[in-house]
Amino acid sequence: MKVAIVGASGAVGQEFLKVLEERKFPLDELVLFGSKRSSGKSYTFNGETLTVKELCHNDDFKDIDIALTSAGASISKEFADTITKHGTIMIDNSSAFRMVDSIPLVVPEVNAQDAITYKSKIIANPNCTTIQMVVALKPIHDLSPIKSVHIATYQSASGAGASGMEELEMQTKQIADGEKPKVDAFAHQLAMNVIPHIDIFMDNDYTKEEMKMYLETRKIMNCDIKVSATAVRVPVLRAHSEAIWLETEAALSIEQINKAFDNTKGITRIDDPANKSYPMPLDLAGTDDVYVGRIRKDISRENGIALWTVADQIKKGAALNAVQIAEHLVNEGQF
Repeated sequence: MKVAIVGASGAVGQEFLKVLEERKFPLDELVLFGSKRSSGKSYTFNGETLTVKELCHNDDFKDIDIALTSAGASISKEFADTITKHGTIMIDNSSAFRMVDSIPLVVPEVNAQDAITYKSKIIANPNCTTIQMVVALKPIHDLSPIKSVHIATYQSASGAGASGMEELEMQTKQIADGEKPKVDAFAHQLAMNVIPHIDIFMDNDYTKEEMKMYLETRKIMNCDIKVSATAVRVPVLRAHSEAIWLETEAALSIEQINKAFDNTKGITRIDDPANKSYPMPLDLAGTDDVYVGRIRKDISRENGIALWTVADQIKKGAALNAVQIAEHLVNEGQF
């Protein structure tokens, strides 16, 4: 098994290295690719030093089984044919192919088999906020179909990559030092602030980030579920939070939902309000699961449920989900 990482020097590329090593992914050789600027950089994997190669239009992928790509949508589109022309499976973390009808959009806890049944050489990794939400929705949807979802996201600086995290840290220090914070990675100052604006605004006044959640959820869950989102950037370094209100076709008890969560791999329930116990990004950065809490009846509508989720944006929201897709392909005998 020969695996490649494309975009190895980025935040998600670095997380790919950690996740592959942590999970002891069954590979024999790992190859790193990056931009001309990143080529020549060295990273350690399983005690071995690996050097980043420049991504070029050549036959470097001829013997590679799986390519984990996270170098941006434009690079994914440009190099997709180069990566896949010899049979390599490309698991892409960008937005380039998510809504292409012939390409599966996969969250293993929800629709793992789509990675195989689509018979595509490209498999798309969903947006981080969508991944986190659908993992939490699936056990409830299995009890009774979900009719609609309203969601407010509280998205960490890591969603803008390494530069976003660096800017939040820099702004925090500048404020502490009595200096005017510099703004570059975000639309406004993020430190000591929240910004209800992620990605560009669309014609309907939703942002592209919010519409991703609407469109991607319907494709992943293969249903006409209605999703209305407000995506907000918050001054948290890493790990996204989401407040979710949903309505099911049939009435469900909180006990039913809790049991479903507790029996679902990839979900951890932290829900003891009396003891001030609930998921928080400060505690959960760097972890694998989607954490759920504040689970309660939505008193504003019939068959409504409200809950709170937290998940690490770089890990489960990106790198881990892609590696889990690769693991499913291996476990199903695709290599």
